[in-house]
Amino acid sequence: MLLGRDDISPDEPDGSGRTQLSWAAERGWGGIVKILLRLDGVNPNRQNAHGETPLSYAVFCGHEGVVKILLGPDDVNPDEADESGRTQLSWAAEFGWEGVVKVLLERDDVNPDKPDKLGRTPLWYASQYGRAGVVALLR
Repeated sequence: MLLGRDDISPDEPDGSGRTQLSWAAERGWGGIVKILLRLDGVNPNRQNAHGETPLSYAVFCGHEGVVKILLGPDDVNPDEADESGRTQLSWAAEFGWEGVVKVLLERDDVNPDKPDKLGRTPLWYASQYGRAGVVALLR
């Protein structure tokens, strides 16, 4: 009902620069993510002040299903870096989300060796945090 109102913008960021899509992605609410992505004007690449996107939040929380949904639109760049130069793969590697790492590695547009601003790669993060399963996927 709210989405049908002219005075409601589903892509309007809140005070922290986050959109409804980024909140739904963080919570793992795939059904809501699907609804929002179908609406005109919803930008799945909208960044907050730190360069984080809805995909970033799904990756941070290990929501593999939501990551797959967000990677559906052709214009979503899974290899775009945040303000620290870190990619989605880098974050997934650090947190040990093997399923998310697999989904990202299936993409041709994800560079598994892309370093951040400190020169650290996804393999460095997986090794640093003892994520043996992710290290095996990245080797």
